[in-house]
Amino acid sequence: MPTILSPHNPRIERVRDLRTPRVRRERGRFVFEGPTLLAEAASSGLAIEELYGTEAALAAHAGLIAALEGGGTPVFVLPERALARLSDVETPPGLIAVAVQPASDVATILERPGAVLLLAGINDPGNAGTLLRSAEAFGAAGVLFARGGVDPFAPKVIRAAMGSLFRLPVAAVAVEELVEAAAAAGRPIVATTLDGEPLATATLPANGIFAVGHERHGVAGFLASWDRAVRIEQASATESLNAAVAGSILLYTLSLRR
Repeated sequence: MPTILSPHNPRIERVRDLRTPRVRRERGRFVFEGPTLLAEAASSGLAIEELYGTEAALAAHAGLIAALEGGGTPVFVLPERALARLSDVETPPGLIAVAVQPASDVATILERPGAVLLLAGINDPGNAGTLLRSAEAFGAAGVLFARGGVDPFAPKVIRAAMGSLFRLPVAAVAVEELVEAAAAAGRPIVATTLDGEPLATATLPANGIFAVGHERHGVAGFLASWDRAVRIEQASATESLNAAVAGSILLYTLSLRR
């Protein structure tokens, strides 16, 4: 049975603290909201450590809640106002989960077969989440997030990823670590640039680390050099493509060549 909590229970502040990247890194935990993501997490086998909800939300999704409780997840009831303090959205969906960050690191991802996507300096969480969805959809081995860019476990990234973060290995990486790990794994780094080979005709390494950068600064904001470069040809001289669009086109092209 769910446990009713006072609005002043110290658990609430501990959950609220997880809204900051530093605390998420230190504790190895993150939060996400809503019944859709909760169902995705449960079906993906993600370790859900705690669940908080309003009486109405818990009642509306009684079957899912009972399954989680049966699996050992403690469930807590909060007043609507107390839960709203934990929420990252204007209209809270009434369910907030605390989950363990899936264990993964750069070396483990590079050991997996297939291409790896590198988010080289991407700061927009919506773009990052969309790229995670595309990486899963088109069979990437995993996704590396350059340190200094968006946090993979930021709430907006999780929402935009629509469950892909629960299934696809991700890791944060510093530039020095990336270069060393790529060399050790025998993986070439392939950057998307405006002066690279045309993507349509380029020979793409099946085990490459494919870097997509900031829309304005490109991959050069994170990487000083790379092994190869490709570009997505456009019909007119518009500005560079949105990072999520460019990365998705690249991943789709890779999947066609595989």
